[in-house]
Amino acid sequence: MKENQYILNPNPLVKHLRKLPHEFTMEDIIRYIEENGIQIVNFRYVGGDGRLKTLNFVIQSREQLEGMLSAGERVDGSSLFSFLEAGSSDLYVIPRFKTAFLNPFSEVPAIDILCSFYDKDGNMVENAPETIMRKAHKALVTNTGVDLEVMGEIEYYVISPKNPLFPGTDQKGYHESPPFVKWEQLRNKALLAVAQTGASIKYGHSEVGNFSDDVFDYEQNEIEFQCTNIQDAADQLIIAKWILREYAFKSGVTISFAPKITQGKAGSGMHIHMRTMKNGQNITLENGKLSPTSRKVIAGILDLAPSLSAFGNTIPTSYLRLVPHQEAPTNVCWGDRNRSALIRVPLGWIGATDMIKKENPLEDDHLVDFSHKQTFEFRSPDGSADIYLILAGLCVGARHGLEMENALEYAENTFVDVNIFEEKHKSRKVSLAKLPYSCVKAAQVLRSQADAYTKYGVFTHHIIENIARKLESFQDENLREQLTGNNEATMKLVLKYLHCG
Repeated sequence: MKENQYILNPNPLVKHLRKLPHEFTMEDIIRYIEENGIQIVNFRYVGGDGRLKTLNFVIQSREQLEGMLSAGERVDGSSLFSFLEAGSSDLYVIPRFKTAFLNPFSEVPAIDILCSFYDKDGNMVENAPETIMRKAHKALVTNTGVDLEVMGEIEYYVISPKNPLFPGTDQKGYHESPPFVKWEQLRNKALLAVAQTGASIKYGHSEVGNFSDDVFDYEQNEIEFQCTNIQDAADQLIIAKWILREYAFKSGVTISFAPKITQGKAGSGMHIHMRTMKNGQNITLENGKLSPTSRKVIAGILDLAPSLSAFGNTIPTSYLRLVPHQEAPTNVCWGDRNRSALIRVPLGWIGATDMIKKENPLEDDHLVDFSHKQTFEFRSPDGSADIYLILAGLCVGARHGLEMENALEYAENTFVDVNIFEEKHKSRKVSLAKLPYSCVKAAQVLRSQADAYTKYGVFTHHIIENIARKLESFQDENLREQLTGNNEATMKLVLKYLHCG
């Protein structure tokens, strides 16, 4: 029976080793290298700019390979992170064997492995974003007994030379098919390559954003993952962005994860779905309804939502996306199937388990409990987000909600069952707290809510202040007013942050 889990697994290492990634050992990696003619090992790790960095090793002997895999390597941390000074910046990068994958682009057979940062004393670097994420997750589980599994949605635009054949309909690209969209095959290649690295993918599709100017076509796409543990969720998002950019480069087109690439058109988010877990079981629902635990978690995340923008919306154009009537949230609220809300509880399969039988009469009844699929979705982050820090922040928010005395009352008061952007519901919108409208404002609210993040030593005051100062350096408090009606200035800013994250 166990053999069946390898047959359809797209990861070449899993198929060859007959092991799942979390079972990989150093000896497994070496065996795969020896038996498959691998000539290069690439260490990969994420710098302060959120991009994947690379250190290349040519394999020259088994002794050298064992040394590299068992001891890691030194790197200059001050060139990777702004919070480190050159005088004490040496760091170790230590490979995590479960992340090993066959590089899909290398002309020379190569294995890539994600790494974590360690200091001179052999401890994880305290203020490295990945370390903060791990500390936040540990504090959540240790202090509440509740876990949080997550997954992300990546939205992006493909920008290509204008093609006059079968033009797409402006802002009507949702789930469109070729030839009215042109880049499905790029998306499918990326989907397969990401799956082969070990990521668990749900699906991909074209998104709403679809428009053209005199020179280029702009086509929006989305890739959505499956819920998994915090670490794996972060890894698959980071690898997916790298793979999409590589395929775009090879295809001679541009991919952008930027939150906004022009005025008046759909922006791109990086929504995060979550589900509450306990003892390995999904407890998001209770008796077919959102559980009290989940409502407390939602309350805590909403309470900290303004400061979470400091991790999830990190550039000035982030706040050109967070405006009314663009399916992007502006107010602190939650609701069922409500895309105007900051947290949305999407449609589940409760009470709808016989649909397959209705459409396929030859099938037996498939009365399967799909309640494990239920999630709730945080909709404000975008492609500029520091993936590690936004996931850390969500863990802090979940823990905060479970520790709040009035969490259930707060959840009840922030629930909406209407479109708050409609004029007739204006009074409900006015009663709700608002998200920041600029990087400068996000810095202010981060400082004001810092105690929630520094509790249990998750974030340090040093890193909170470092993030706040960086946000303030954009000086964008009046940006929306300055850009109104000025398309030239808007596009100049868009181009500056086109390749964020």
